[in-house]
Amino acid sequence: MRVLIETDPQAVALRAAALVEGLVRSKAGCVIGLAAGATPLALYAELTDRRRSLDFSRATVFGLDEYLGLDGAHPASCALTLRAHFIDKAGISPARTHLLDGMAQGDLAAYCAAYEERIRAAGGLDLQILGLGVNGHIGFNEPGCGLAGRTRLVGLRRSTRATNAPIFAPAPVPEAALTTGIGTILEARRIILLATGPSKADAVAKMVEGPVSALVPASALQLHPDAVVVLDEAAAAGLALARDYRDEAAICLERGGIAAI
Repeated sequence: MRVLIETDPQAVALRAAALVEGLVRSKAGCVIGLAAGATPLALYAELTDRRRSLDFSRATVFGLDEYLGLDGAHPASCALTLRAHFIDKAGISPARTHLLDGMAQGDLAAYCAAYEERIRAAGGLDLQILGLGVNGHIGFNEPGCGLAGRTRLVGLRRSTRATNAPIFAPAPVPEAALTTGIGTILEARRIILLATGPSKADAVAKMVEGPVSALVPASALQLHPDAVVVLDEAAAAGLALARDYRDEAAICLERGGIAAI
């Protein structure tokens, strides 16, 4: 796991955008998994900024998760967030866009298995973009989940529902969701996780420096050979080895440039 500590949320977005840009320019037909939380939105704004002149027309994208019971037009749906903030602006065609359907009916296990098959048929994920929940979740893989899980139906923990309550107010937060599993996430060739703000500091410390545990699902990223965690100063405040992470990143940038990260 590579840890990059930037000064503020905008610097986090810029660093992450540089990493994604490197992939898109080297592999036009890349396959990217997209998270719909609040933190990655600044990254998506950077990637679709005209100054970067990035061509996503041959890229294929997969949504990370979706609330059960929400259609793709619901203002709080992951699908609408991804379309409005990235997919439509990037010009990615519907044929190359794969999003979990919160209104899926019938055999949800079969539906989720078919979603996994779509990822495999696309050649697997070159990159998975992630945010981090305050309770350590990634996607909707909540504390106590299995670390080898696949795309499936899950229940949302009270802590997640409380955090997301302002998005739905005055309506209640859905109690369930569809999510790609940690096993699915770990099969991505590269993972970039973004976390900003003091509310994420405890989860970041447990994810990076704590034991790998189902109680902190994001800690499973310690097992990935190419996971990059991009933090601002506030989110990194609880890291015991913050100075060492800065020194390591500086060495890699000096010796190998952005490609070394």
